[in-house]
Amino acid sequence: MDHGGKWVHLVDPTTRQKLELNWYPKGSKFYKRYRNGSELDHIGFIVDDAVKWFNLLVKRGAKPATEPFGDEHESLAYVKDANGIWIELIGPGRKNDANNRSS
Repeated sequence: MDHGGKWVHLVDPTTRQKLELNWYPKGSKFYKRYRNGSELDHIGFIVDDAVKWFNLLVKRGAKPATEPFGDEHESLAYVKDANGIWIELIGPGRKNDANNRSS
């Protein structure tokens, strides 16, 4: 990475699902000393419907980070877990306005 960041992909041997981890080592202009709970920016999941999962997670206690948004190509939503870590929900585009949360 041009900015000095490092990354690694962890791949499940059965499902082939990937988890990408990124970090900035000492010497990078973006390096910050690790503090428990503060250095994980967000984790993202590809889902069948970002708005549906946003509503479900909020109903189950997650805090909204942003309202769902998107266009006909992609919809995105973000919630925060109990530690304040953002969870990104990436879904297919919606023909209707993705900003309108449905119940």
